[in-house]
Amino acid sequence: MSTEELLEQAKTLSPAEQLELVEGLLNELDRPDENIDAAWAAEAQDRLAAYRKGQIRAIPLEDVLAKYRTR
Repeated sequence: MSTEELLEQAKTLSPAEQLELVEGLLNELDRPDENIDAAWAAEAQDRLAAYRKGQIRAIPLEDVLAKYRTR
């Protein structure tokens, strides 16, 4: 079935059914990627370790926001 045919069939659904279809499609697209999640977890651990060793320093939120407010 083509995308066009699927869309035409979806138009015949009730608004509630269309909403259910859209939610199902969005949920399918928004599934977590285990590889990306693992990479971010490792990055967070590395950054925390570097912070604790004094290799990097934290910047106060207000300083960060001030930098972008002046642009």
